[in-house]
Amino acid sequence: MSAPAHTAAHGHGAHDSHGHGDHHDDGPVSHSTFKGYMTGFVLAVILTAIPFWLVMGKVIANPSTTALVILGFAVVQIVVHMVYFLHMDAKSEGGWNMLALIFTLVLVVITLAGSLWVMYHMNTNMMPAMVHDMKNMP
Repeated sequence: MSAPAHTAAHGHGAHDSHGHGDHHDDGPVSHSTFKGYMTGFVLAVILTAIPFWLVMGKVIANPSTTALVILGFAVVQIVVHMVYFLHMDAKSEGGWNMLALIFTLVLVVITLAGSLWVMYHMNTNMMPAMVHDMKNMP
């Protein structure tokens, strides 16, 4: 393959030192470095240790509030894993990764909300009759 055909086939004018035709600018800190992985690891450990301490130390008296705080930490930890370990951001793969993520989140929310709705209504509509029947059993 000639050089101009190779350049035209890949759509790039020059190759970087690794022989790849495309170069992604990861911003001020590249997350593909040891420092990036260690930052992600330390954040993941902290985001695991704090909820563990909240539960084991019974820091928050209300269990519902504790559950909401832990869910908040879980969401932050998901973002940390996506950024530092999966290298996802708005620019990766030309934005298609972010679009796929948003689509997946929409599907998950619809599935979870629908499942909870169905389970709630099944419980509401079927349990009273079952409790009444259970009392009348020998």
